[in-house]
Order: sequence, then C-alpha cells, then structure tokens
Amino acid sequence: MSVRVLLVDDQALLRAGFATILSACADIEVVGEAGTGAEAVARAVELDPDVVLMDVQMPDMDGLEATRRIVAQPGLHAAVVVLTTFNREDYLIGALRAGAVGFVLKNSRPEQLLQAVRSAAAGDGLLAPEVTRAVIAHAVTARAGGPAGPPPGLTEREAEVLALVARGLSNDEIAARLYLGRATVKTHVSNVLAKLGLRDRVQAVVYAHEHGWT
Repeated sequence: MSVRVLLVDDQALLRAGFATILSACADIEVVGEAGTGAEAVARAVELDPDVVLMDVQMPDMDGLEATRRIVAQPGLHAAVVVLTTFNREDYLIGALRAGAVGFVLKNSRPEQLLQAVRSAAAGDGLLAPEVTRAVIAHAVTARAGGPAGPPPGLTEREAEVLALVARGLSNDEIAARLYLGRATVKTHVSNVLAKLGLRDRVQAVVYAHEHGWT
C-alpha cells in the first residue's frame, strides 16, 4: 500500500520538484498540495494523508502553526515532516514542540527525503544528521547537572533500546544491533514511549539527551 503524502510549500516550482522525486517511487503517492499554512490544514483534514511534508516560511500561517493544528486535529493520523531551507535551531525546536516527527533540509539528497517520508509513515521519526547535532546541543544546554540515571520504570532491554533510539538508529538498525525481530523492537519502543509519557521517537531523542541517558 502506498504512503499518501500531502506536499506543502509556497513555491510551486519546489512543490513540482519534490512531487517528481516522490512520485517516481512505487510506494509513495502525492495525494495533494498546498501553498499556505491554512490551506495545508484544510487539505490535511480533507485528504487525511499518511505524511505531510511541511515548509516553514509561508504566507497567512507558518508551517509551525500549521503543524500544531494538524497534529491536534481529532481523527487525523498524519505524521508531519518539516522540510525547510533554513537550518535554524528555533525552527527545529519549534517544529518538534509543535508535533513534527522529522526535520529535513531542502538541500538534502533525494534519498534522505524519501527515507524521511518512509520513516514517518512507519512511525519512526527522522532528523537529518546536521539537525540531530542541534537537538543534542539544545538538550545538553537545557540539562541541569549531570545524568539523572536510568529512566524509571524501564526494563534493561527497554533502556537499551532507548539509548539506540537516541543515537538516531531506526527500528531495523536496532533489530540488527540487538539481534531482535523488528516487531519486537517496535513493541519495546512503544513501551518506552508509553512509560515515559512521550509522543514519538523524536521526543524520546530529546528526553534521552536531556537526562544524559545515551
């Protein structure tokens, strides 16, 4: 079954370019486009896509506010991946707080864009490598004191999985590293999120670095 994508950018030429890259893949379908934040929210409600690729700087409503509204919409299951030209920490942290599960720069390689879409659809957040460094720096700056010790309530295996998630590994990579099945890893990740009260993997990355659990 194809991953259904809503493409949001205020520049029509960029939307056309991204659509060409995405549509060339048999497992990805661009089901709609939007040129403003308000239009993005309306189209998301109308189409209920699997993934929304969201620009940040747009007229009438920016991508961060649009992300916040889409994530808050009852009944929608869309995962939002922010796609921007600007590698700015305020955009990054704002996007994560708004509920985005990924953050990719527009100058990334096409395969990184495709990986971000597939990861988001599979429930795995993805941050571009250069963006991950900013998340870690922000979390380390925000952390008061040293490591807080193992997360409370986690089993030894769950803590191990969390540490690997914090290093940016996907479920498949964690499964290979720990000699586990992918379904088992997915269960461990779900348990970690539930026990720590986290929304998604990206929040888990921030949590792990804030608490020195890496």
